Amino acid sequence: MSRPNLTTSIATRLVDLLRHSGLEEGAHVTEQWAADELDVSRTPARKAMLFLTEVGILTRVPNRGFFLARGAATLARTDLSEGADVEQDAYFRIADDYVGGRFTGPFTSADVSRGYGLTPRQADRVLARMESEDLVRRKTGGRGWEFQQVLSTVGAHDQSYRYRMIIEPNALLEPGFAVDPDAAAQHRKQQEALLSGDILLLPRAELFHVNASFHEMLVGFSGNQFLLDAVRRQNRLRRLIEYRHQVDRSRLAGQAREHLRMLDMVEDGRLEEAAAFLRRHLDKVRVLKTGR
Repeated sequence: MSRPNLTTSIATRLVDLLRHSGLEEGAHVTEQWAADELDVSRTPARKAMLFLTEVGILTRVPNRGFFLARGAATLARTDLSEGADVEQDAYFRIADDYVGGRFTGPFTSADVSRGYGLTPRQADRVLARMESEDLVRRKTGGRGWEFQQVLSTVGAHDQSYRYRMIIEPNALLEPGFAVDPDAAAQHRKQQEALLSGDILLLPRAELFHVNASFHEMLVGFSGNQFLLDAVRRQNRLRRLIEYRHQVDRSRLAGQAREHLRMLDMVEDGRLEEAAAFLRRHLDKVRVLKTGR
């Protein structure tokens, strides 16, 4: 299963450093400066800077180095460090503990409050958010909480992707398939924004939504409500385990580019080609996330 990697971690710290630097678009950002400020060697600093180039925050000029592709003021705070606030941090700690098998059985709001350093009101808000996302539900009788059925093992996650490899490509071949130009344009803009910095700047939950809704859009074009309902259910089930994977964002630029390529095929009417490409795309992600 994926874990946060060094490149993602250093890149996140570098984004925060750049944000506080006040540098303007086009400013020179040297490897030595990044390494010194972050207290790392130049090799990991350079890898992080190459990643920031891939996602549109830096540009690289041969024989000259790296330059800021956008003003520091446009770099919103990332959520990859220790949580932007205590409720957000607790939300993801609960998710990580559940997926990691450390959070089992029914529980109460007081358990969450004590275990994650929250006030009773904060615990209630975190649980209300998780309930709205179909992750937890109140026990019968209203006393306490329990997790809904969600994907929490490597095997189940692997099966989920294999299920999607059956459903999603075939949705593109449905006789009623028709592209909604407005929806396609909106999702194209979102995927392009990922490649202009949003991969590192969006909160985990929003990043999941952008990518999950892209796949729902493609299946929705099929006109088959049963297929769309199946994909939406899978997205609900896999939300927690996907949140954990998104702590490492270094692979997401390639996925965004593949999403844009799929969209090109669909809009050009090359549906057989798009279906085959989508199946390979899902299989590639499956292997990356499960190692199977």
